[in-house]
Amino acid sequence: MKFQGAYPAMVTPFTNKDEIDVEGMRSNIAYLQKGGVAGLVPCGSTGESATLTHDEHKKLIELTVETASVPVIAGTGSNNTAEAVELTRYAQDAGADAALLIVPYYNKPMKSGLIKHFSAIAEACEIPLIMYNIPGRTGINMDAETISTIAHEYSNVAAVKEASANFSQISDIIELTHDLEFSVLSGDDGLTLPMMALGATGVISVTADILPKQMGQLTQFCLDGNYAKAREVHYQLAPLFKALFIETNPIPIKKACDLLGLAGGPLRLPLTAMAESNVAKLKATLANYAD
Repeated sequence: MKFQGAYPAMVTPFTNKDEIDVEGMRSNIAYLQKGGVAGLVPCGSTGESATLTHDEHKKLIELTVETASVPVIAGTGSNNTAEAVELTRYAQDAGADAALLIVPYYNKPMKSGLIKHFSAIAEACEIPLIMYNIPGRTGINMDAETISTIAHEYSNVAAVKEASANFSQISDIIELTHDLEFSVLSGDDGLTLPMMALGATGVISVTADILPKQMGQLTQFCLDGNYAKAREVHYQLAPLFKALFIETNPIPIKKACDLLGLAGGPLRLPLTAMAESNVAKLKATLANYAD
């Protein structure tokens, strides 16, 4: 499976009773598909996966698979290898097209532990796996050599979502995996353009939750080699890229969904509602993107 284009990192809409908003999730899927996304990514960090129960996690994967007509990349990562294996197997059996697996957080494994973690999942599952390197959330960085080692050993380790913001490392990853059918995806909306100029093929995007068409245009211009047009879109969206991270993700994007009539709903503790001063800033920014 080739990974290219814009994949929204989906929010998980909740009701005021703190339950999954099933109809809201379906409505969001319809909106995103109409926007021409390359696929959908439920149960990632933007989807508040850390506060989902196992049953809720599985329910969201099933719901997305049964509703979607585009590929589904299910977030199944954990800092517990056995749990990651279980969730990835479940996603595979439920019909997901791929799985997104975060580098184990909190444990801070050594390089050998990272290799064994992803190897265990790759050996237990057949669907394509996307590793997710985000040092700011995990406490460790998975370097280019480690990524390349795992990708060369397992053909179903098909991509990495790279959010280190280290362009030397990003270049090294692309260089070390150029002989494989291996994709590098941006994990930071604002760095999508420069990463794709280096050879990345798309983005797993927060902004795509509300502006799927525009994020799709940005990635397609890059894939076509039309970087002049890509820069135009990048700078049009740049203020929004910043506004959506004015507080910890997914606080701003869920508020943006609510403001735009999409399903967002409450956050789960320990995340709290957006400060009113920041809501005002977000509203002012969103006003620039009104149809």
